[in-house]
Amino acid sequence: MATDATDSAATLRVLRRDDWDKWYDTLIRAFGGVPEATEERELWNSLTEFDRSIGVWDGDDCVGTAGAFSFRLAVPGGASVRAAGVTMVCVAATHRRRGVLTSMMRRQLDDVRSWGEPLAVLTASEPAIYGRFGYGAATFQLNAEVDTSRVRLSSLPEGTDAVRVRYAVPADVLDVCESVYARLPSRPGLLARLPGWERLGLLDPESEREGASPLQCVLAERDGETVGYARFSVKPGWETAGPEGTVVLRDSVALDPAADAALWRFLFGIDLTSKLVIRGRPVDDAWQYMVSDIRRCQPRLRDSLYVRPVDVGAALEARTYQTPVDVVFEVEDTFCPWNAGRWRLSGDAKGASCERTADAADVALSVRELGAAYLGGVSLAALQAAGRVRELRRGAVAEASVGFGAGVTAPWLPHGF
Repeated sequence: MATDATDSAATLRVLRRDDWDKWYDTLIRAFGGVPEATEERELWNSLTEFDRSIGVWDGDDCVGTAGAFSFRLAVPGGASVRAAGVTMVCVAATHRRRGVLTSMMRRQLDDVRSWGEPLAVLTASEPAIYGRFGYGAATFQLNAEVDTSRVRLSSLPEGTDAVRVRYAVPADVLDVCESVYARLPSRPGLLARLPGWERLGLLDPESEREGASPLQCVLAERDGETVGYARFSVKPGWETAGPEGTVVLRDSVALDPAADAALWRFLFGIDLTSKLVIRGRPVDDAWQYMVSDIRRCQPRLRDSLYVRPVDVGAALEARTYQTPVDVVFEVEDTFCPWNAGRWRLSGDAKGASCERTADAADVALSVRELGAAYLGGVSLAALQAAGRVRELRRGAVAEASVGFGAGVTAPWLPHGF
């Protein structure tokens, strides 16, 4: 299959197992060429789904890569929806602007549709690229650098003192941690952990520690039951005035507010440290409201999960809606034209239907905006204010915006892929 007329020598094909090293080397080079640790490379090799991965080849040279993991994504209402986790996408610098990326995105979305998966999701190295293919930023993550020498936890929920925190060897308690993750309350954006993915939390190549310790772990326990865990490293530091170490949080989950607070109290109070680096947390993380001085925590937002409806009707039917919604969307989707046209969405907190209609449209938007709003973290009203959504029936955007809300918790992607 030729990628396009300007690059007729290149062919696109499903990845073969004996081509993986060359395929993956192309990806590494596209992201700077720094070799990965053996353990990291082996992990991604084991997680690669070969029949869902494609490459573009120019003779014996791999010049483009793309893959799609088989995920289940939590959506508003608690359902776990099949989604293609788009990953490992690159084009060799020698073959840019020849249609290579477009050909892979075309093939991939056609495949996702044929697999019956209503959603495609990704994390973007360059967000501007993927909007062209209908992906919208649907979740955001909170990052922070807390000056723990000057910021304290001034408020803790009831029951925090009843939670015990103890050290554990990360590999020894992997199954325990995974059982906690599996019991997390449903939150839009959460990925169901498939076999093999638990190893991602233990990935700790020495070359990427930047002077920090090997991975450490603590468990939060109540009455003999594990109710949370945190994985982190510590980077020692010393100044004339004394110790100035840094705690780097890698991963933390808890089953209830008290367990969560007990973990944060531990992280804020580690001896010989004065900074806590936080990455990839939910935008509504409770620690923000426990601290004595949020400004000295330097909170920052960053885009995280991008969502693309591959089957508009199935995607909108798969989730529920906070308040009753009855709205006709005029959807623009030039890249996946089977989605284009008018769809009537009728739904509430119990369920929804979304079908083709000839009725007059109430709201006009592209599939990109629909993807951005899908998990409830981005408001249709805000997108309208930005000129990205058009209201055709007075009050329709406000009605849909309230219904599309995520519910009690903000959407959150717990880890990358």
